[in-house]
Amino acid sequence: MGNRLSKIYTKTGDDGTTGLGDGTRVAKDSARVTAYGTVDEANSCIGLLLAAEMPDDVRDLLTRVQHQLFDLGGELCIPGHAAISDADVEALEARLDHYNDGLPPLKDFILPGGGEAAARCHVARTVVRRAERDTVALSRHDAVRAQAIRYLNRLSDLLFVLARVLARASGHGEVLWNHDRRK
Repeated sequence: MGNRLSKIYTKTGDDGTTGLGDGTRVAKDSARVTAYGTVDEANSCIGLLLAAEMPDDVRDLLTRVQHQLFDLGGELCIPGHAAISDADVEALEARLDHYNDGLPPLKDFILPGGGEAAARCHVARTVVRRAERDTVALSRHDAVRAQAIRYLNRLSDLLFVLARVLARASGHGEVLWNHDRRK
């Protein structure tokens, strides 16, 4: 494990820069900092989601995801570092298939909602989508491993399916978009 922080503020960022994991300093609004910052925000959203009631298997999965998101943030913070593997992406796909198999096919768009846990899951999903966009933007001018982008893409899909699962588990059900409401 790296250095332990005994003092939280260092004043080294007062000039608008921050240190990457490899020691280099970059602007706090750089694409790299934006990407790993949004991954951190997504992880916080999942933490908020975990504060809601949900089935134990979903809780266990989301806790594993939080650890992987922390790993992914480290990968994005340290240029050249690899933390997310093809196996991590495949594991998300397996869980996605598992939860999706028990759901009826979609016939309508779903609005964010369906109870507290489902609504929080939708928020986490949208933040993960932004993290994916920010990571893709970073990849336009800096090396980003394909596994990082694929992981975020699958995770947002998984969170969509989990929101459906959580809406049903809560008894609220899914909130369907009413496209005929103006007729």
